[in-house]
Formats: sequence, C-alpha cells, structure tokens
Amino acid sequence: MSSLNTIIFSLLGGILPALLWLWFWLKEDRLHPEPKTRILLVFVAGMVSVFVVLPFEKFVYSLTLSSISLITIILWAITEEVFKFITAYFTALKNKVADEPIDAVIYMITAALGFSALENTLFLFNLIDTGLFSESIITGNSRFLGATLLHVASSATIGVMIALAFYKRPLIKKVFLCTGIAMSVLLHTVFNLLILKVQDDLFFVFTGVWVLIVLLIVMIEKIKDVRS
Repeated sequence: MSSLNTIIFSLLGGILPALLWLWFWLKEDRLHPEPKTRILLVFVAGMVSVFVVLPFEKFVYSLTLSSISLITIILWAITEEVFKFITAYFTALKNKVADEPIDAVIYMITAALGFSALENTLFLFNLIDTGLFSESIITGNSRFLGATLLHVASSATIGVMIALAFYKRPLIKKVFLCTGIAMSVLLHTVFNLLILKVQDDLFFVFTGVWVLIVLLIVMIEKIKDVRS
C-alpha cells in the first residue's frame, strides 16, 4: 500500500471513530451547546498534544532503563492526563466559554478524544505500513471500544471534579482538581496494567471501562443539577 493511502486509511480509522464519540457526548449538553469553533480548537489541540507527550514518554522509558515497569506505567499515565488537562485548560476552561459546570466535562472529553484520535492514527499507521491491514481493523475496533473510552473516562473524571466544585471557593476548587487528576491517573494506570496482565481476556477489561462510562453518564446528569 502506498504511503499516501496508508496515511489516509490511518487518519480515517483514527479520527472518524473519535468524532463519532464526540457527537455522542456533545448531545449531553444540548440545552447550552458549546461553540463549534471552540470544540474544534480543543479537539485539534488534543491531537497536537500527542506530539508533546510522546517525547516525554520516551524520556520516561529511558529513565526506567527501557523497561515497562509499574513506575513507567504510572509516569506515562501522569504525563498523558496532565497534558490533556493542560490542553483543555488553555484552549477552553480558562476562557469565559466555560460558563457552567457541565462545560468542564465536555471540554475535557473533547481534549481526550482529540488525543485518542491521533494516538489511534499512529497505532494504525504502524500496522498498515507493515502490511497488517486486517490486524489494523481489529485494532481499530478494540481501541474504539477500549482505549478511546478509557481516555474519555479518565479525563472526564477531572472534568467532573471541576464541575462539582464550579461554584465553590478557589481553595476547594484546587483540592477538587488535584483529586480529579489523581483519580484519572489511577484509572489510566489500572487500565494499562490490566491490558498487560490480562491480554487473553480483553472483554473483562473493556467491561470495566464500559461500567465507568455508565457511571460517567450518571454523574453528568447530576452535574446538570449543580447550582450556584
């Protein structure tokens, strides 16, 4: 397959599923939808952040003597979750467009889906470029149901904590934010550990992620009722 076709198929396989999930989550904010241009900015910024995260993760890998240990996995999770938050913060959360609690969740999910879109694209590119086209289809489907939703669940956890503290004092907001980041890192770390340990039963891992998504939907409904 030519390089151009490889790039096109990789982009389609990585970005289209993420956009489908984005469409699904944006419906949770139907009453006061966010500006489409801002959503696009956050999504693209989430994609770009992958190029910042990868060098950090390679550096972490070298520090841990080029072995995937528990410390490596934790540091990778911290890097990804912190950068996804930074992306959402500077492109939307610090802006006046984030004017209600639910907005924090929407923008964190958008940044996470942008990040996941390019991450999935790179995974698929490596497979397709080596002639493993059928394997890329399987990988794309599994990441659509697993890794992509893990990014959503972990980043949305930060958004949920920001939302719950939306009308509280600055100190309380910082405590909730730090708690949200810690929880997101924990979820991300556990998922990655399970992927490594239970490779023959990914259905078990994906079921756990789907439970998190159901809980997220429940929390979003509660956040809609948060008032000043």
